Amino acid sequence: MPQTITRGYKTLLEEASAKIQTLPTQEAIALHGRDDVVFVDLRDPRELEREGRIPGAVHCPRGMLEFWVDPESPYHKPVFNQDKTFVFFCAAGWRSALSAATAQDMGLKPVAHIEGGFTAWKNAGGPLETVEPKA
Repeated sequence: MPQTITRGYKTLLEEASAKIQTLPTQEAIALHGRDDVVFVDLRDPRELEREGRIPGAVHCPRGMLEFWVDPESPYHKPVFNQDKTFVFFCAAGWRSALSAATAQDMGLKPVAHIEGGFTAWKNAGGPLETVEPKA
């Protein structure tokens, strides 16, 4: 018998969006370079190599987010201990909406995500840098 999904991705995105801050692209671009803001790139390493990245963004693969945020985790990253605003982004804004909600549920604050993700950032002329493929 096939599985019956009772809460699909659309519902999960609606629930996440209802409780997090979503930044319009221009507002996110205006925050870039501030000392009190950390941009968190959730995309896969292949996406970074293919599309480039936001300068200064911390790369945190989506699958590691909970482990990097939690100070009790052996994989914890100190960047998430800082008293700063964390702005999450992915390619289109779906993974980042879910990630911002998860991080906020874990106690990380303040958090936000970029509406439209990296694609919107790039299309709006936000700062970019290339990423060299790993050898």
